[in-house]
Amino acid sequence: MDFSIPKDLQALGAKTRDFIAETVIPYEKDPRWGHHGPNDALRLELNALARAQDLLAPHVSKEYGGLGLSHFGRAVVFEAAGYSMLGPAALHCAAPDEGHVQLMEIVASTAQKARWLEPLATGRTRSCFAMTEPYGAGSDPSLLQSTATPDGEGYRINGRKWLITGAEGAAFCIIMAKIEGGPQDGQATMFLADMDQPSIKLTRTLDTLDASFTGGHGVLDFENLFVPAADILGEIGQGLRHAQLRLAPARLTHCMRWLGSAVRAQDIATDYARKRQAFGKVIGEHEGVSFMLADNEMDIRMARLVIWHTAWVLDQGGHGATESSMAKVTCSEAIFRVADRCVQILGGLGVTGDTVVERIFRDVRSFRIYDGPSEVHRWAIGRRLIAKPKALLQ
Repeated sequence: MDFSIPKDLQALGAKTRDFIAETVIPYEKDPRWGHHGPNDALRLELNALARAQDLLAPHVSKEYGGLGLSHFGRAVVFEAAGYSMLGPAALHCAAPDEGHVQLMEIVASTAQKARWLEPLATGRTRSCFAMTEPYGAGSDPSLLQSTATPDGEGYRINGRKWLITGAEGAAFCIIMAKIEGGPQDGQATMFLADMDQPSIKLTRTLDTLDASFTGGHGVLDFENLFVPAADILGEIGQGLRHAQLRLAPARLTHCMRWLGSAVRAQDIATDYARKRQAFGKVIGEHEGVSFMLADNEMDIRMARLVIWHTAWVLDQGGHGATESSMAKVTCSEAIFRVADRCVQILGGLGVTGDTVVERIFRDVRSFRIYDGPSEVHRWAIGRRLIAKPKALLQ
């Protein structure tokens, strides 16, 4: 085992931390960061600042204008970016765009890459991923109800999607629908579609606990949307398999970014505990507070190590399905514990907007649900243990 970070990556991580501290954090009071996340004007302004520092799109391959970092490299830089909740948007490595770049680099056709991937990779556009449904696909994608019916040289898509991150303002959408009729009947397939079509309707943007994703979380209705067969993403009938190419790394990058926010909350709480006086001494000298700070530090260290290990598995060419499930549960729960303790340490201050801790606390609560709730990942890990315990534990 080698836990050292290469010097060039250390330098890039330090550069990212400085950029976040000096340039991005001052934007946290900008009114363009509203209840449904930062708006596109703010995102584009921050993107320009990141681009000027050669920090934009660290996950994107150099072919498409990014830094081409490995999964481990992303672990270092994404954590640094996550120190501000605006950091991932600034570096254009936020969800869902970050996961879409990875997926499209692998499965998109040459024409699709030119039309959709190139502007997405450089931050000129945003995208959304329409799979989750109000009473259908979510944690169990096999319950997909949206349909794609063959029609001449393409398909007609009908269905309702909700909790679609980034829907408002997205340039295009990746739609998951099941084929209705023909030899591929019932098979889930991914389709690409521009959002500026009358048959795609953003019916509302949901009010949610979290507020860090550009474009918020929307409800989309697809009403006889025509998609040419050339705009199928990947292979017909292979939508669920292709989704796994996106989901395992995307779960992990969520962990990386939110770990940075946990470190920020811990720094704020620690600084407060050094200064706030109660019962004759600073509160950090009381065990009730110092123990919470210690537990936070252990949760942060544990989360970072499980992220690094999963990143290593992916960099070795592994699928990382089990490892990413473990990381998702471990990190989402540990990071929430850190945020919760920081609110407690700050006391009354912790439930106000006078520090960013309150906002971190609200946002990370949702992390235990999206990209698979903790219960679903535990169920999947347990099922694999029963089926192939030795293979899982090696």
